[in-house]
Amino acid sequence: MKNVLLLKAGDAAESVRLSVGDYDRWFLQTIGLSGQRFDILPVHQGAPLPKDARGYDAVMMTGSPLSVTQREPWMERAGAFMVEAGEQGIPVLGVCFGQQLLAEQYGGKVARNPQGRETGTVEVTLSKEGRADPLFTGLPERFAVQATHEDIVVQLPEGATVLAGNANTAAQAIAFRPNVRGVQFHPEMPTDAMRAVILAREDKLDALAQERGASAGEFVPRLLSGIAPTPLAHRVLLNFLQHFTD
Repeated sequence: MKNVLLLKAGDAAESVRLSVGDYDRWFLQTIGLSGQRFDILPVHQGAPLPKDARGYDAVMMTGSPLSVTQREPWMERAGAFMVEAGEQGIPVLGVCFGQQLLAEQYGGKVARNPQGRETGTVEVTLSKEGRADPLFTGLPERFAVQATHEDIVVQLPEGATVLAGNANTAAQAIAFRPNVRGVQFHPEMPTDAMRAVILAREDKLDALAQERGASAGEFVPRLLSGIAPTPLAHRVLLNFLQHFTD
């Protein structure tokens, strides 16, 4: 039985939580409870962190509607905790917001993506290093994932390596240390959650699209019609727990 600490970094919109649950639920549903025991800490609500992470086999952080560029004290504490856990040899995985927080904590830089928000089902391509990385064992060079983010890692910290990317976001996955990884996409997100997130942000997404020249009411239906299953994405989480905690 592996003990996993899941740091919850935010709350999904109320309409999303009511229909498909919250960020932590997606992780548990995707990974499954067979062979793992999860402790869930809502760090964005000020939940106290353990004094030592060495009681856990792995530490993971969820996504968040919040931005790393608008720092709050809990972000500093959680980021420092993840880095310390990594230095102690504990496997650490940050997803979306979690990757961005790790990047800044290690000395990189996060900013608003100049190419605009990436939302929906997208394809990522593994780099040469990504193809050899155990995080992507059994995955093809290109595969589909769900994504929803405005911020990206624009400057890698020293010693970090890009493992995957695409035209919108160059750093879709990063190796920060031998046992510390981040992914910008959402390997935990099922298609119904992706749909719920888009619908919850419909007005904002439409307004952003109009700023870029789209007609009113055009963009969101196109996003919704493009949602597709991502049957390989969950392997990222399973690979992390299998290959980094043995």
